Amino acid sequence: MTMRDVYVIGIGITSFTRLEFPLSEIAAYPAMMAMKDAGTREIDHLYVANMGGGRVNHQTGLASAVVDTLSLTPAGAETIENGPASGGSAVKTGYMAVASGLHDTVMVTGAERMREVNNLEATDFVATLTHPIAEHIYGVTLPSLAAMFTRLYMEKYGVTERHLAMVAVKNQNAALLNEFAHLHQRISIEGILDSPEAMTNNPYVAEPLRFFDCCPVSDGGACVILASEEVARKVGRPLVKLAGVGQATDTHAVHEREDPTDLLAVRRAAAMAFERAGLTPADVDVAELHDAFTILEIVESEECGFFPKGEGHLALERGETALGGKLPINVSGGLKGRGHPVGATGIAQAYEIVHQLRGEAGERQVKDARVGFTCNFGGFGNNVVCLTFKKED
Repeated sequence: MTMRDVYVIGIGITSFTRLEFPLSEIAAYPAMMAMKDAGTREIDHLYVANMGGGRVNHQTGLASAVVDTLSLTPAGAETIENGPASGGSAVKTGYMAVASGLHDTVMVTGAERMREVNNLEATDFVATLTHPIAEHIYGVTLPSLAAMFTRLYMEKYGVTERHLAMVAVKNQNAALLNEFAHLHQRISIEGILDSPEAMTNNPYVAEPLRFFDCCPVSDGGACVILASEEVARKVGRPLVKLAGVGQATDTHAVHEREDPTDLLAVRRAAAMAFERAGLTPADVDVAELHDAFTILEIVESEECGFFPKGEGHLALERGETALGGKLPINVSGGLKGRGHPVGATGIAQAYEIVHQLRGEAGERQVKDARVGFTCNFGGFGNNVVCLTFKKED
């Protein structure tokens, strides 16, 4: 079967912070921005990415509420849930709908209202994606899994707390250039690691991970509109193709993996996304990686093929992943600085890449960016979605 090319014709995003609006409106607002951006309300189908509506906000059937809020009925609508990779999964599903010819124009919006509960409840909510028998009933949380993973990686490859702090400083300070980012507080290695006040300013959350190694709990929404080439050429926006998609899974319980320091689902999903796009990691000009914890940016940069295994922290030291470097990563601030409303995150990554490839990113613009990449990390690497984007003339 011949697949059609798929293009992004509209994008929208909210601020990632605390939002005092119903969940359906948080999903609808960036959708209205995306329709204005694309200059169309002709939507065949709506996909809504969300993880916590039922548990945290006591709202199920979110897609039905959103399509009505937007006055897009009778368009089809459905909710996509894949933990923190819900956004990436929804974009992939929208891609399949357009590529297959089922629909010509689809909207993919994602939203979360996580700050309706306190941080302990939010931590427990996200922990429900761990293995129910081997992990969750023993009190395993995502910070605890990340901490154990980080310790193993440190011992195996020489990553240090200073490298983790370098990611935190790079990404949180990058967020200062993003008006929609959650964190607008400048930090430094001195302040969070080296000063006498560092332990007070930056205490351990789950050793060796400190407070500034972890992303904030955020509300927010993001949207992309996908369309066929015929529709995209009529819109008149710069042509940005969603060139390749990849998704892979790994053993659910982390301790049951052959080597817990290998993120095989990231490796496989990235390889698939590059192969389907006819591209390689060397072609990428800008990337958004899932840095819910600072260690993940380093390891994903290796598993996606940008740097050799065990050398991501060395590329970080050389400044290669900073704005102006060889491969800027998370110039939006990433999850660390921009925020992480889990259902919206994968779509926010796509938003940033399209923004970059159009040349619209202002002070954080990556020069001459033509190929972009995203990695949306579900669970603790047990369900991962990667996307490649390419600007066309």
